[in-house]
Amino acid sequence: MFENGLLNLTNWAGNVIMPTLAGLFFAAAIYRFSKAHPYSHLSWAGFAALMCSGLLRALEAFAQQAGPNDPDRYWISILTLVNWVGNVMLPLYGVIQVVMMILHSAGVLERMTIGDAWVRNLVAAMMCFGLSGLLRLAEFWIQNGTAGVR
Repeated sequence: MFENGLLNLTNWAGNVIMPTLAGLFFAAAIYRFSKAHPYSHLSWAGFAALMCSGLLRALEAFAQQAGPNDPDRYWISILTLVNWVGNVMLPLYGVIQVVMMILHSAGVLERMTIGDAWVRNLVAAMMCFGLSGLLRLAEFWIQNGTAGVR
């Protein structure tokens, strides 16, 4: 009973209150922007409130893949999170780094940054794609490890 109440409180806070607060933060940021005052902290607070809601929903989806009495529930949740980061987020971030490298090498962002940032973007992209590949390789080995080594 206590667990149900805690779950409902968490769902209400994450799915109702945080998006509502995000709207207020964004409205306050627009108001401050219109008055030529600093507004970035309010806009970042709005994005953070939306991220709380999104992360809560993602963790709910990861945790519901196994039954409530399954002893591997936490392991399956962590494995799903690692798969999502390795197979979705890292390649996406790598593509963003490749785009940034192209923009930096073309001189589009020359006035915004100082130095040769395209090298940093290239290395970051290579690291993202490399780590994603290693995670996929480890996942393949774990899934096929139960059949034994041939």
